[in-house]
Amino acid sequence: MTAPQTAPPTKNNLVPIIIIASLFFIFGFVTWINGALIPFMKTINELTDAQSYLVASASYISFVVMALPASYILNKIGYKKGMSLGLIIMAIGALVFIPAAEARTYWVFLTGIFIQGIGMTLLQTAANPYITILGPIESGAKRIAIMGIANKVAGALGSLIFGALLLSGIDKVKEQLETASVEEKGVLLDTMADSVFMPYLIMAIVLVILGLLIRKAPLPHVEAAEADEPKEGSTAKTSIFQFPHLWLGVLTLFVYVGAEVIAGDTIIAYGISLGFPAADAKFFTTLTLLAMVCTYALGVVLIPKYLKQGTALKISAVLGIVFSICILVTTGFTSVLFVAALGISNALVWPAVWPLTLEGLGKFTKTGSALLIMAISGGAIIPPLYGRMVDANKHELITNGLNEVDALATASTSSYWILIPCYILILFFAVWGHKYKSWSRQ
Repeated sequence: MTAPQTAPPTKNNLVPIIIIASLFFIFGFVTWINGALIPFMKTINELTDAQSYLVASASYISFVVMALPASYILNKIGYKKGMSLGLIIMAIGALVFIPAAEARTYWVFLTGIFIQGIGMTLLQTAANPYITILGPIESGAKRIAIMGIANKVAGALGSLIFGALLLSGIDKVKEQLETASVEEKGVLLDTMADSVFMPYLIMAIVLVILGLLIRKAPLPHVEAAEADEPKEGSTAKTSIFQFPHLWLGVLTLFVYVGAEVIAGDTIIAYGISLGFPAADAKFFTTLTLLAMVCTYALGVVLIPKYLKQGTALKISAVLGIVFSICILVTTGFTSVLFVAALGISNALVWPAVWPLTLEGLGKFTKTGSALLIMAISGGAIIPPLYGRMVDANKHELITNGLNEVDALATASTSSYWILIPCYILILFFAVWGHKYKSWSRQ
């Protein structure tokens, strides 16, 4: 049997591209409902800001736990069976929300989110390298940008749908909780928790159906091209530790995912902290995602014909720094809009980092891909750090005499400074880091 080759960029790739785009749609829908889940969980489980952001942690930490096992599983059972298994696991995670709602127990909710994250890890470990090498590496960012459009459109829909289902009437419930007795409070919160039952049951059914259908999907087998022959006087690479640009790419994705999750998952809670009613704030995540979709569309048109992947990454990093500073120096809805504008700076980071990092890895591509998937754990670590900073700054401001409402608003705004070092690291990779193909830079 002949060895599989990298798939050529022909019209025959259209069907697999559509199939992989549908998987990215699922990633987006499930991932971006966290923006609505965070204030919902905070209310029904009476959490602090830092505790509520464990919703993001539970989802993204699974990528650390499962990335390398997922790579092993995919090598054993193949892409299609692996994707099918991932969808079924996500369905199981959705079903866990039903007993979690009955018990109104936060750790059970987090368990369901973690299980869904395991399923998504399997899907991501397969889909990202697959779409990257489904054609020329120099146009990898273009294909991933197409995936990003599917991902973020789904995220916008998921945010709107679950925002309407979970946050409807939350302001009224909060007012009632202030004067309710212990028994009345329990009834109010139990009723609110029950609103997750039907959405997650439907989600589980849909995921199972998709998991069964993907087994029949016509996905060709592709492999990364072999690495270039070593130059005269040098030796062939024998370990992933001999590729410094890989590790810099992993670090870049780590901080990027953290920044992206902050932009998408904190914006609703941020709007509420500034005094916007939940009925309005539930739309804010959609603003972030629409900004990303528009920028993805530009990437599809411009890359690689008019804009190189590395240049797109440089522009994204600079915009991220500028928008982060603007969040800090503005107030009210203007500040919210700059959080949403981070969608512009974030959109082309993931599409550009993947091909720039996988380039030249050859037989180490699958392991490199698993490491890049592990970098998604930045979404588990950086957003809770933001939440802790909000809590700490709020308590300090209250101690200094500021009322609780103003203290929360001020602390929520000032804590966005955590984004600036993230974008500085992304800029470093864009300008210098991706060029370090070996420690001697041969």
